[in-house]
Amino acid sequence: MPGTDPVEAAAVVFGELPGFPYVPELPARGVGADMLGRTAALLVDLAIEVVPSGYRVAGRPGHDHRRGHDLLQWDLDAVQAARENAGAPSVLKTQVAGPWTLGAGIELTRGHRVLTDRGALRDFTESLLDGLAQHVAELTARTGAPVVVQLDEPSLPAVLTGNLATPSGYGNVPAVPEPEVRELLTATIERVRAMTGQPVVVHCCARRPPIALLRAAGAGAIAFDVSLLAGASSELLDEIGEAWDSDIALFLGLVPATDPAIAPGLKDIAAPALKLVDRLGFNRSILAERAVPTPACGLAGATNEWMRRALALSRDLGKGFLEPPENW
Repeated sequence: MPGTDPVEAAAVVFGELPGFPYVPELPARGVGADMLGRTAALLVDLAIEVVPSGYRVAGRPGHDHRRGHDLLQWDLDAVQAARENAGAPSVLKTQVAGPWTLGAGIELTRGHRVLTDRGALRDFTESLLDGLAQHVAELTARTGAPVVVQLDEPSLPAVLTGNLATPSGYGNVPAVPEPEVRELLTATIERVRAMTGQPVVVHCCARRPPIALLRAAGAGAIAFDVSLLAGASSELLDEIGEAWDSDIALFLGLVPATDPAIAPGLKDIAAPALKLVDRLGFNRSILAERAVPTPACGLAGATNEWMRRALALSRDLGKGFLEPPENW
């Protein structure tokens, strides 16, 4: 979300998306408010600090770690206030970096990425899951709503293909074999599903999201940017179709994440989803059964005006999936 006011952001989310609100993220606040810093604030018995290259493991919690924790607590206070004004939602979503993106984005003390040390990666994942369990319990206590967890994995394709730079910048971290990636994701998803009792959403807004891998790992829903499917291979389209065939929900990133040059109408935004369904050979009713329209990715780069419009379009498009207008 754009801006720096968590109270305003939570009020907008609960107002525009009363059926499926989420805990807003406000990265414009700086260190500790971005995806990695926010997730690191949940770690139990592990701490991070900021260095010139980004986040690095720290020997003990310092200013940077405490700042991330404080920002997250303010966000939860704002969500609780919004819930008291708007009423308890039927479900609430929260987002954290998945294990591979977390391991790719944080450095060990010697400067290498956490994921290069599989023991350290396991420790980070366990620490994250312990902290996430506390986070989910607190959200449930504050709002009275079941919690759906979304694992953000934008770095996953780079992990699989070996496109992550080494600290020196002169080489790349070796690709991680797909079975190893899937094994850790599967264990993580199973733990999260057990703590929430809800399907787990995995979001990857990269150009080639590994749909088949995420389906095999047990994702209950997969979120991706539909606009990036232009020119998609038949293999990727087959993976999307197989996911739908497996009763997995697709969170379809259809609404522009930043202000478009020309404001689109609902029909314009719906068109890529309808085209995708027709191309895969499904009945369009599947959009009502197993699809959730969303912004294409995060809205942090949008103006406040477009952010509100994007959320409203997502909500209205969901209603359109349920009761399609005649001109669709």
